[in-house]
Parts: sequence; structure tokens; C-alpha cells
Amino acid sequence: MRLLFRQRLFSWFYSYDVYNEAGQTVYTVKGELAWGHCLRIYDASGRELGTVKERVLTLLPKFEMYLGDRYIGCISKEFSFLKPRFQIDCNGWRIDGDWLEWDYTIFDGNGRPIAAVSKEILNWTDTYVIDVENPGNALCALMLVLAIDAEKCSRSD
Repeated sequence: MRLLFRQRLFSWFYSYDVYNEAGQTVYTVKGELAWGHCLRIYDASGRELGTVKERVLTLLPKFEMYLGDRYIGCISKEFSFLKPRFQIDCNGWRIDGDWLEWDYTIFDGNGRPIAAVSKEILNWTDTYVIDVENPGNALCALMLVLAIDAEKCSRSD
């Protein structure tokens, strides 16, 4: 399953549209005014599915992920010099990225790829392609990408 994740051009808070290969909206992400990032994910019919919420007052950025009201895990930025590193506490997954922070691979606990994420350049807004092996993992993979993008945006603000 391939998802195209694109930030909306004119939005006060971080808002995104996520499309499938046919160009149909699969998810909508709406940022909320909060201390730290708070991103709510909706399906195509407008039903809330999950939330990515930045935990404030931490040494390094940390984002909690929820399916509905149920906490499913978090992603934390780790201290590193050249290559960004993140610790995932969700499903036994891990993530490896390149030093430019444009391409990532998400792996399960056995080292099998769950999703490949690549940033498209030469776009007006942040745009990513997420290739997910199993469509059942698409929402969690999207949450990880949202958290990483929010962390990058915080550094550049």
C-alpha cells in the first residue's frame, strides 16, 4: 500500500492530507492549538482514529501515540551527532533513517521491513511517500512519520 502524505499549504496549524495511489483521501490530519504538537488523525468519513501528542518538558522530543483513547506507544528522539536516531516503544518496531532525514525504514522486531518512508523534494510543503507492506500497519506508520516531521519542524521554527 502506498500513501502520499502532504502538508496543507495554507494552514495555521500543521494539517495534512494523506492519499492512496488512486488519489483518494485515506486520512486527514488536523493540528490543534496546544503546548507542543497535537495532531489528530481522521479517516475519509471524518471519524477520529488516533492522535500524536508531543510530551512537553522532556530533555529530547517525545511523542505519544493513541488509537482512539488507547495509548499504543511513543517515539523519542535520541541524542546523536550526525545521523538522527529515534527510539520507538510501539509494537517492537525500530526505525533507521539517513543523515539528511529524508528517507526512513521502519522494521518489526525481527528486522523485517514494515514501511519505507521517503521525502519528496521540490514541493511547496512537506510531502512524503509511505510504502507500507501490510495495510493494517498504515496508521501506526503514519503516526511515526507525523512525529518525526513535527520534531523536524520544531527544530526549524
